[in-house]
Amino acid sequence: MRVLVTGGAGFIGSHLTDSFLARGDEVVVVDDLSSGRPDRLDSAAVLHKASITDAESLTAIVAASAPELICHLAAQIDVRASVESPALDAHVNLLGTVNVLEAALAAGSRVLFASSGGALYGREAPVPSPEEVPPAPESPYGVAKLCAEQYIGLYNRLHGTRHSVLRFANVYGPRQDPAGEGGVIAIFCAAALAGRDPVIYGDGTQTRDYIYVGDVARCFLAAADRGRSGVWNVGTGAEVTVLELAGVIARLAGHPITPHFAPARPGELLRSAVASGRAARDLGWWPATGLADGVRAVYEWIQAGAPVRAAC
Repeated sequence: MRVLVTGGAGFIGSHLTDSFLARGDEVVVVDDLSSGRPDRLDSAAVLHKASITDAESLTAIVAASAPELICHLAAQIDVRASVESPALDAHVNLLGTVNVLEAALAAGSRVLFASSGGALYGREAPVPSPEEVPPAPESPYGVAKLCAEQYIGLYNRLHGTRHSVLRFANVYGPRQDPAGEGGVIAIFCAAALAGRDPVIYGDGTQTRDYIYVGDVARCFLAAADRGRSGVWNVGTGAEVTVLELAGVIARLAGHPITPHFAPARPGELLRSAVASGRAARDLGWWPATGLADGVRAVYEWIQAGAPVRAAC
């Protein structure tokens, strides 16, 4: 099929682009390159430097490409940045998504939307959280993602589209920037290899559900091939504390890691994991990469110099 990936030069998007290309699909990428890197992309992908906030440019690219499917990953992903500037977060994550939906409607394209499980369910949700739990986001980022999901549901009802939502847990893997603000696994691995002690925000007992990027790409392909609308969590269902994660990396490094502790960040949950039974039932998907193997892949990738085109 012909696929357009917004944010396709990013960490997750570039792996997804590779996965589509590997099975013979045509891929067009739209990325403003604010954090994406063109050298992450295979030469077979067609790259357009454009922002999803520029409705005119986006609509023209989608019309010219005529994709059957749009995988919408372009986003402002920093929870702390959303707290500091909620208007900017909404401009990208909500209005940008509406622009994608309008362009898709005009071109007759189906949309798969990358949402957030961890940021949506809230502190009172059962853990692991199933899709049926009423969302109660704790940050502007989570609110914008929820509103974008509501627009997707509206377009399905109003226009008869078959758009779908994938709610990610905490995605990690090769190509995730170890110098960035997010991606604790890449950050901790880089610190261990440099002989530095990482910073833990809070007391380290907060939990997250870490899902390997290769498993996320497989779920996208499964949802693309099913062709049905739906909302699916994409995670392992397992809670891992930050301290446990540091222990996994210390064993890989072969030396102890003594973290520095800093105040907890506003808008971040103490516990988070998502139940993915619905994806197993509806899409035939389940996570295949265990935490130890996935962390080792990240550690060895950074140890090898963090090659841009590293495979997952």
